[in-house]
Amino acid sequence: MNVVNKFARPEDMGMSSARLAAIPDFMGSYIDRGKLAGLSTLVSRHGEIVHFESIGQRDRELKLPMERDSIFRIYSMSKPITSLALMMLFEEGHFQLNHEVFRYIPEFKKLRVWAGGTNAQWVTKEPARPMTIRDLLTHTSGLTYGFMNMHPIDRMYRHAGIGGAATSGMTLKDMMAKLADIPLLFSPGEAWNYSVATDVCGYLVEVLSGQPFDEFLQSRIFGPLGMVDTGFFVPEHKLNRFTANYEKNPQTRETRLVDKSDASSTYARPNPFLSGGGGLVSTMTDYWRFCQMILNGGEFEGVRLVSRKTIEFMSSNHLPGGRTMKEMSLSSFGELAADGAGFGLGFQVILDPAEAQSIGSPGNLSWGGAASTYFWIDPEEDLVAILMTQLMPSSTYPLRPQLQQLVYAAIED
Repeated sequence: MNVVNKFARPEDMGMSSARLAAIPDFMGSYIDRGKLAGLSTLVSRHGEIVHFESIGQRDRELKLPMERDSIFRIYSMSKPITSLALMMLFEEGHFQLNHEVFRYIPEFKKLRVWAGGTNAQWVTKEPARPMTIRDLLTHTSGLTYGFMNMHPIDRMYRHAGIGGAATSGMTLKDMMAKLADIPLLFSPGEAWNYSVATDVCGYLVEVLSGQPFDEFLQSRIFGPLGMVDTGFFVPEHKLNRFTANYEKNPQTRETRLVDKSDASSTYARPNPFLSGGGGLVSTMTDYWRFCQMILNGGEFEGVRLVSRKTIEFMSSNHLPGGRTMKEMSLSSFGELAADGAGFGLGFQVILDPAEAQSIGSPGNLSWGGAASTYFWIDPEEDLVAILMTQLMPSSTYPLRPQLQQLVYAAIED
């Protein structure tokens, strides 16, 4: 485990040991009631880990314990990593945020916008303006996700085999060609809609760097930060630490196994589709190193990935006119609630904790993954918190706000 020297007594960091102990007590009730197989929680303050607990089982069927070095599917918690990778290239002058995406993906020159119709017959129109790279980073691009089942365009995504992290049988380049033939949901910049935009960002990293996306992440982020267990698949010699994934059926209320923790898992072998939007696996300590680097202003243990000003820039609300996600959202779907929050370049930014009904600080950065994983970074309190479990969908239980309540209750300075 790569955080051996990063533990501190909670009281020395202005937190209560007794109140932090309430986290596994409370979260453990989900396990006791059979709602979760297991989970891990981590809290750090002032750069030191003050709470790290792993409880329950990483594989309920095989009765394998959840451990601190267990490996999780982080799904959309891949997005901040991909966004940072693209912004590293921004720092080097490879592009401007207002550059049209078609400069780097020529197929996108022909993008059209849905103007009405049905699955069988529809009409399109010219976009009000071209899609920019900032649109991709803020989910205002007009792209969508096929699994939403809310619009005829979603069906087009499914028919084309574009399934986000579940996409198979194609490369990122193949995906770009398919996306170019599907209408946008709206003209870029007109709304906020969760989408495959971060997968497009991953492809831009390949185009701009001249490296395969996975190689760029390994050489520029994972290797330098010491993220030794993060990648697009779980190697055979690490499968003994991999977690099983579960799903709760909203109709039957039953929880079932959907992906095993052994060699039969779709994550047990390389996938040609390198999903920057949701394809990574990671551990608690690996992801903490990433979050701490963000909190430190782009540096961790003497390794600087980006400048402090770039992190500040990414942490600002980049939605047009300073609007909130709620004001711009086209659908109700997103990994986190849209009230009182804007969106930066890769993660949600809390603007008003009262409106968000979320204890914390203005400027909190956060995002989550489909299997109920979650992180947030609080610059005002110099705090990072991470939750890892494996239950889909992420809206099944209010784990995220409950963890926030428990963590902030432990601050005593």
